[in-house]
Amino acid sequence: MRSYLEFEKPIAELEAKIAELRQLVDSGNTDIAEDLEKLEAKAAQQLQATYARLGAWQKTQVARHQDRPHFADYVAGLIEDFVPLAGDRNFAEDAAIVGGLGRFRGRAVMVMGHEKGRTTESRLRHNFGMAKPEGYRKAIRLMRMADRFRLPVITLVDTAGAYPGVQAEERGQAEAIARAIDCCLDIRVPLVAAIVGEGGSGGAVALAAANRVLMFEHAIYSVISPEGCAAILWNDGSKAPDAAEALRVTADDLLKLKVVDEIVKEPIGGAHRDPARAIASLGDALESGLRGLVGQEPGALREARRRKFLEMGSHGL
Repeated sequence: MRSYLEFEKPIAELEAKIAELRQLVDSGNTDIAEDLEKLEAKAAQQLQATYARLGAWQKTQVARHQDRPHFADYVAGLIEDFVPLAGDRNFAEDAAIVGGLGRFRGRAVMVMGHEKGRTTESRLRHNFGMAKPEGYRKAIRLMRMADRFRLPVITLVDTAGAYPGVQAEERGQAEAIARAIDCCLDIRVPLVAAIVGEGGSGGAVALAAANRVLMFEHAIYSVISPEGCAAILWNDGSKAPDAAEALRVTADDLLKLKVVDEIVKEPIGGAHRDPARAIASLGDALESGLRGLVGQEPGALREARRRKFLEMGSHGL
C-alpha cells in the first residue's frame, strides 16, 4: 500500500478511484475504459502540479518519507561487489553509518552513508540513522583507507542528525564529528557527497565536506531540524513550517547559496514513487561528478575542497 502525505490527500482520493475503475476494467467492463484514461491523466496532472509548488515544510515531509530509497537500496542498485567494513577499531560497530568497498560503474570506490532502516527491528539496529562517535570514527577509518589506496570516496547523507544521547556525548560526539569533517577536508582523493533525504546538522556535514555536493530535488539540508528551530526560537513545535521556510532547507535555496553544487531531479511525485529511477538518476550524477575529479592532482583536490568550504560564508544571504 502506498503511503500518502497530508498534502497528497486529493491525489490519494483520485488514485483510489482509479484503482477501483481498473479492477472493473480488468474484470471485463470495457465501457469505462475511457473514463479510466481521463481520470489517470487528471491524477498525473495533479501530481505534477502539486510537486511543482512544494514549500519547504512539504519538502521536509517528502525528504522523510518512509518509502524513499535508503543506503542499502543505493548500494544494491549502484555498487557491485560491495564488501562492508565494520568497526572503528576503538570502541564498537555503529550500524547507523554503513560503509565499505565496491565497484561503481566499473570503478573501485569507497562508499559510505547513513542507514535509517525500514522495519521496527532494523530502525532500532541502525538507530534511525543517527550515528554515535564510533560511527564517525569508522567513517574516518574508511576515508583514510581510501586515501591510502587512492580510491575515490562516495558518501550518501540521510540523517536527522548525530545521536544526542548522554553516552554519545561522554564518548566525544562533538570531537568525532569535528575530526570527520577535518578528514573529509584532508584526504587527497576525489570525494563526492549526495544529500539523498534528510541532511541534519553536523551529523550530515561530517560526511558531506566534499569536492562536489549533490542534492536530491526534494531532500533537505540544514543546521537544525525545523522542529528543533521552532522549539528554540518560539518554544512552539507548531511553528516548524515557519522555521523550515526561514532555514532555507531546500535544494533550490542551497544551490543559490552555493552550499550544494548540483540538484538531482527526482521522479514526479518524489523518489519514493519510483525508487529505481531515482537511484539511476543519482548514479548518473555521481558518475558525472567523479569524472570531473578523477585524474586531478591530489594536492589540488584537497586545496579546492578546503577553499570551497572556506568561501561559503562570503556568499550573501
